[in-house]
Amino acid sequence: MEKLFKLKANGTNIRTEIIAGLTTFFAMAYIIFVMPNMVGDGTNANMPSVAVMTGTCLAATVGTWLVGILTNYPLAQTPGVGLAAVFTYTLCGSMKLSYSAALSAVFIAGTFFILLTVTGARKAIVDAIPLYLKKAISSGIGLFIALLGLNNAGLLTNEAGTIIGLARMSEPTTLLSLFGLILTIVLVVRKVKASLFISIIVTSVVGCVAQFVFGADMGLTVPESFVPKLDFSTFGVAFTGFPELFSSSVPALVSVMITLVMVDMFDTIGTLIGAADRAGYLDENGNLPKVERAMLADAIATATGAVLGTPTVTTCVESSAGIAVGGRTGLASMVTGLCFLISMFFSPVLGFVPTGATAPILIVVGVMMSGSLKDIDWEDIEVALPSFVTVLGMPVFYSITDGIAFGFITYFIVKLAKGKFKEIHPIMYVVVLLFIVKYVITALGY
Repeated sequence: MEKLFKLKANGTNIRTEIIAGLTTFFAMAYIIFVMPNMVGDGTNANMPSVAVMTGTCLAATVGTWLVGILTNYPLAQTPGVGLAAVFTYTLCGSMKLSYSAALSAVFIAGTFFILLTVTGARKAIVDAIPLYLKKAISSGIGLFIALLGLNNAGLLTNEAGTIIGLARMSEPTTLLSLFGLILTIVLVVRKVKASLFISIIVTSVVGCVAQFVFGADMGLTVPESFVPKLDFSTFGVAFTGFPELFSSSVPALVSVMITLVMVDMFDTIGTLIGAADRAGYLDENGNLPKVERAMLADAIATATGAVLGTPTVTTCVESSAGIAVGGRTGLASMVTGLCFLISMFFSPVLGFVPTGATAPILIVVGVMMSGSLKDIDWEDIEVALPSFVTVLGMPVFYSITDGIAFGFITYFIVKLAKGKFKEIHPIMYVVVLLFIVKYVITALGY
């Protein structure tokens, strides 16, 4: 252990790393139940829920072990909530792709990320985007996720003739969601460890009591068997979706790849920097040593995750939970990954986890992701305008891609209006041009 993870050099020991690994797992274990609700049965993606859980656990295991081995950082990776939203609501929703074609797109993006990372181009692309736009993208995704959570909780409606409004809070599932939201807020504010995971468990228990004891319909289903089972039906389907994906129009295909590349790139960098800052890994210039290795682990995990049947895998900000209790090496990642591997065998409990238990988690995760708003200089109109359009565009247009696109185009217009042509990175010219071409072709009906 000492030779592999350099425990003494990092001021830690095996016991501390095990505790850190367990802490990180319980902080992010909610993803095991949230992911099937986001891309599983009944969603736009409509993937088999048990298969989603199996793939999520395996992808998290592979990704977490990879980042631990390649970087020796106590980081963890799982399919991301924001990226799952892109998968379900953009790729399978507005773009009408089947989940196999969407997984094909994720696989291509992962392979593309590997090439970009080993050549150094990925870092160059990230460096081309102004920092405040990166912050705006992260915050916008947070608002979008929160909107999804509010909708899943049954709190939103357009019955009054408005675009959006507060629903009548009389449905049992909505009341359960409100209970879960209050509980989650209390646990998070009290800084209870594994608060999100605890909230899901407690709210699910309350839902079970309400349905099976008092007869209220909470949307729960009793599994046919309590024997643990694994579902590998989505494994490899990413290779069957290529014909459908490439039969799409060129603008649509370009739009898919821009969506995946942009969102995963910024989500990964944001969480990497955030967790690394908490652990004290950043140098005096705010740069992360071995960042290329961390991004390579993310890229490989994304491609592997697509083959396993999950949306894009990314480094999770919940890694900071383990770091906070002393985790300093990749040994913590090994422990976290092992926990996810074991979790594959708990699929029978999926039926007892209602939407009312996971919707509050999306709302609170959205709050956490929106924290980057404080780093944007709202007093500077040149910064505020494109940032605001990016942040607002995602929930209003119900599309992460369109929020990014309109934000980038606004940034371009602002810089041109001020005559600051030289401040626009050449890569940004290419990205903005691609977005404009996409909208022009779409407007012409092609």
